[in-house]
Amino acid sequence: MTDALLDQAGIARLREALGGAGYTVNGIVGRIGPAASAAAGRNDFRAALRETAERDPLGTLIRLFVCGQTEPEEAVARALAPLPLADALAAGLVEREGTGLRQGVDLEPYGDDWWVLSDVPALARPGRPLPADHVLGVGGASTTLAEAAIRRPVATALDLGTGCGIQALHLSRHAGSVTATDLSVRALRFAATTAALNGLAWELLQGDLVAPVAGRRFDLVVSNPPFVVGPGVATHTYRDSGRPGDAVCAELAAAAPGLLTEGGTMQYLANWVHVAGEDWGDRVAGWFAGTDLDAWVIQREVADPVAYVQLWLGDASEEANPQRAAAWLDWFDAHKIESVGFGLVSLRRGGHEDPIVRVEDLRQTVEGDLGPHVAAWFDRQDWLLPRDADAILAARYRAAEGLQLTQEASMGPEGWAVDRQILVQRYGLRWSEEIDPLVLALVGGCDGSVPLREQLAVLAVAHDAEEAALAEVAAPIVAHLVERGVVLPTEAP
Repeated sequence: MTDALLDQAGIARLREALGGAGYTVNGIVGRIGPAASAAAGRNDFRAALRETAERDPLGTLIRLFVCGQTEPEEAVARALAPLPLADALAAGLVEREGTGLRQGVDLEPYGDDWWVLSDVPALARPGRPLPADHVLGVGGASTTLAEAAIRRPVATALDLGTGCGIQALHLSRHAGSVTATDLSVRALRFAATTAALNGLAWELLQGDLVAPVAGRRFDLVVSNPPFVVGPGVATHTYRDSGRPGDAVCAELAAAAPGLLTEGGTMQYLANWVHVAGEDWGDRVAGWFAGTDLDAWVIQREVADPVAYVQLWLGDASEEANPQRAAAWLDWFDAHKIESVGFGLVSLRRGGHEDPIVRVEDLRQTVEGDLGPHVAAWFDRQDWLLPRDADAILAARYRAAEGLQLTQEASMGPEGWAVDRQILVQRYGLRWSEEIDPLVLALVGGCDGSVPLREQLAVLAVAHDAEEAALAEVAAPIVAHLVERGVVLPTEAP
């Protein structure tokens, strides 16, 4: 059992102090106002400091843990009561700075009613390189994964590389039991504190990636792993796996079959290299060969090597290390890496004889959280995979809500001539599909009233086409449109 930063009594007192002061997301907005709260999220604390000048308990907590200020000892003691100040100092929650006290950890309200503990972010200690065992708090990557995870009820869930426990918090909402692992003992102490402070109990295991849970299976596995691409030098536990290139992400793919129950799902953030002369999609698809898992890989961003190295050096406050940057970029050049992709890997043990693998670029804006769209994509695969062409032709379909048609046309001798017609989804994943007039007519007729085969009989007459030939090409087209969610079978959920 990993020890939290405070004992059970200390955790209870800290929870009482935070809850009593109203130190929550909504409490902070109510105290300083939406504009000041939004500005603080951009590291502009001027308005927040003006609104908290009275230093009531909530104001002091905001100044201390949100604005990163050094505050008078008496005010901090009042804000943390009934937790004794000596206990807070011993646990490292606060530390002495001159004649006052400043935050020793990042204690952040999160979600509707959670608190997350982690190390103080780099921005709060400018000019100080992060230590090797630095533990990140809530950030862009953790938020991306939290929004992309499928949130259906499961019996068992695993958070690989939990850090301070953000993903485990979300899993607690819909999993019967939560197991969380991390290589870093320091991270596990923060995760234990996060769990205890929020009244939760997780199984916390120390070790590298899947080693602590060897031989065990879970209904849902999520991971925000140390995916940063580099020469395999591990300088910071939160970002560096010690594996060269994108090997850690390929390793997780290979481990997935042994981690998942039947019907189980694994989702993780990943980086992958774009190598000169290679198709990045084929390369990533190769990770899943022989796994017997359905796989959907979505590329959300691409960065060139210079921007990538600058990003991660800056993230660890290592900007003033040109030798490190040069060595990293030389490694990229030596391995002919032109860019690095970032995205989401979603795998499922679907039990299909011929599992589906899709690797695609999806950099357009997605409406709402990605997780429900991932779940729906797997649902559509469940409907499609057992069905042959005859079954697809026998089904009824309805067009998705909010489809929009755009056309590109050129002026010619006989007036405007349509060059391209594109169906655009206004909602959800906002995919677009270039279509011909026949497919446009087919989608337009999908109102769920008749089977596809009957639609094709009418289209064959209208377009002077052979019905059998039309059916032969229509089945795979409709299967693709179902996968994309452009048309939906009426009998599917």
